[in-house]
Amino acid sequence: MTMKLNFFAGITTLAMITAFALLATNDEPAKEYGHPAAAGQPANVFLTDDESNNIAVFRDVSPSVVFVTNTLIRRQLLSMNVMETPRGSGTGVVWDKDGLIVTNFHVILGANRIKITLQSGKSYDAEVVGMAPEKDIALLRITAPDEVLKPIPLGDSNDLSVGRKVLAIGNPFALDTTLTVGVVSALGREIKAANNRTIKDVIQTDAAINPGNSGGPLLNSSGQLVGVNTAIYSPSGASAGIGFAIPVNTVKKLIPQLVTYGKLYRPVLGIETLTDNWAKRLGVKGIAILTVKPGLAADRAGMVGVREDNRGQIHLGDVIVAINDEPMTNEDSLLTALEKFAPGDTVKVTTLKDEKILEYELTLTAPES
Repeated sequence: MTMKLNFFAGITTLAMITAFALLATNDEPAKEYGHPAAAGQPANVFLTDDESNNIAVFRDVSPSVVFVTNTLIRRQLLSMNVMETPRGSGTGVVWDKDGLIVTNFHVILGANRIKITLQSGKSYDAEVVGMAPEKDIALLRITAPDEVLKPIPLGDSNDLSVGRKVLAIGNPFALDTTLTVGVVSALGREIKAANNRTIKDVIQTDAAINPGNSGGPLLNSSGQLVGVNTAIYSPSGASAGIGFAIPVNTVKKLIPQLVTYGKLYRPVLGIETLTDNWAKRLGVKGIAILTVKPGLAADRAGMVGVREDNRGQIHLGDVIVAINDEPMTNEDSLLTALEKFAPGDTVKVTTLKDEKILEYELTLTAPES
């Protein structure tokens, strides 16, 4: 067996020698084999169009991406000295030349001091302009020279479709300006915010989003912002191929509200509702009105809340089951529905009261300050 192996090895060696000899006698110069760059050609000649696009987007947008750190001030138990301790970090984007910075609400949650570090390495203290926990968005402001602020280009999240390439830039695990690339995996997803509200129409992507990417940009291949990265689903907390981003069109609507009011500006019906837990215990299918605020829309329309009779028995009043024919199941669905409207808009509210279906026309009013 050993002799046969040596025999065939000898034939192979002889064939190789003969082949190289023939090449050496050829009039054409011998070719170099292996990676073409070994021949002295510049490596960027061999970039694919997709690689070139990734490089261009990262180069152009990175100056708009910032590092967000928040700290907590605590007093030492024994010495009573005040200490500033790191609480967390994340990513943000420069929204405009006025120094507005967009990030996630959960990135700054519980912070006493927030610091923004630009790509240049220069850091600035940030003030909170407004917060929308319902959308996991926070708006900050820094005082910095115009020349160091590069607002991020805005895209249109309605143009996205499953399969479109997206890029994420962030600071995962405090490693600044890291690029990951993927595609839109799904649209119209729902996730839970920090205050347990449902965030609808969320973008799902397989671009790696790890702790620290939160608040960073999700970009299209033109380098435009199409979403703000917000969360991952993973038992370990690391990227497992499913990341989520708040659509930029949602953020565009929020920013003016946060600048003006400091919070999401949602019109009201003028009611207080029974908590979901109590409604579930009572077997209520819909949103039971607890009280109606005097002089507001629901009161003017004649809606009533929970009543107590002379014998101390509790009777339900109007139970909201739909708004503009959209089914209402809990307080979360009601708040989400109202976010689609503005003060002064008229809506049709369908209720169930004393086993009768009733319909009301309500003109929504501005929220109380």
